[in-house]
Amino acid sequence: MKKILLLLLFISFYLYANPLIVKETNDVKYFQSGDEKYWCPISGFSLKENYKTSFISTLNNGRKRQYASLTFLVKDNEEYGIDLNNVQVIDWASEKYIDATKAYFVIGSEVKPLLASKSKIAFKSKENAKDFIKQYGGKIISFNEAVKLSQKALKDDYKKQKTINIKKIYPKGKKIFEKRCSQDIDPTDYLEINELKADITNNNLCKKLKESQLQTVAMYLWDVKRFGDLDSIKNRVVVEEDEKCPVCGMFVAKYPRWAAQIIYSHGNHEHKFSFDGVKDLMKFYFDPKRWISSNNHMVNKDNIKQILVTDYYTQEAIDGAKAYYVIGSDVYGPMGHELIPFEKLEDAKTFKTDHSGKMIIEFDKLKEEEIYKLDE
Repeated sequence: MKKILLLLLFISFYLYANPLIVKETNDVKYFQSGDEKYWCPISGFSLKENYKTSFISTLNNGRKRQYASLTFLVKDNEEYGIDLNNVQVIDWASEKYIDATKAYFVIGSEVKPLLASKSKIAFKSKENAKDFIKQYGGKIISFNEAVKLSQKALKDDYKKQKTINIKKIYPKGKKIFEKRCSQDIDPTDYLEINELKADITNNNLCKKLKESQLQTVAMYLWDVKRFGDLDSIKNRVVVEEDEKCPVCGMFVAKYPRWAAQIIYSHGNHEHKFSFDGVKDLMKFYFDPKRWISSNNHMVNKDNIKQILVTDYYTQEAIDGAKAYYVIGSDVYGPMGHELIPFEKLEDAKTFKTDHSGKMIIEFDKLKEEEIYKLDE
């Protein structure tokens, strides 16, 4: 009897000292669409397993997003842009979504954070937040303060996590992938990591995996193999990690399959702009002053030295002015409907047939109004 009491005491202490693992939340409400809705689009982490720190936002294009923690919402805002006045967060006490701007956030408690240096737990009631602090420590801050702290720590948090991933996560993920998964999985086929996880799960691309194993494999494929395979491509569009598309603001290096560039040259000076797809490149090409400062006199059609786009099949950089583009296919890029480029007309015809394309068009036949119709 004494042993049983001691065991119960130990279990009780363990659970309450680690509130994130009290139990897995079962009554999860998903707000994203598609089979990928069960995972965070930025990190790939299970929303079910991280429900009590989850957030909901709406991107500027109206798309709903659900995140495993504030860190990933802030990361998404950095790239896509989010209305921070229209964000919801889980109330730790009731496990229901509430207005994040009115919530009380406890920072620096004993709750282990997900990637971030400090956890940020939300409460609808200030009294509940104070009761939590009595047991687990921390202090109360506002949503705006929590966002600013996450923004400030974002770069360092990702850098620290990257070190851990390189030493532990990626090698483990590579081992599982090579032993238990189809070697034909091409991570460049997916726009986001949760889409990759959904496809692996729904199409049995790996032998049965636990969620932790699936996440490890997905991280290896997404962070390592997706870019490592590019080394085998002799001629590709090279994009620096910090380059943003001047049209949509997204980090172009995240989408190597869609990378495109315009290089301007005047005298001894050159200026390069990178894009996460031909659609945004063409918007810039037709009206660059709409997207950058009008003081940059180098940026006009007369000074274009080179236009590079990525051939959809070979993944090699090709002359965008001489390429063939398929419009209206069922293949989407990072910004939705895209112009799919090919160096060879035969390849464009094959793709058009295979992917229900509407037409093939050459660069000099493209018109500005037709580009914007793709957004409709």
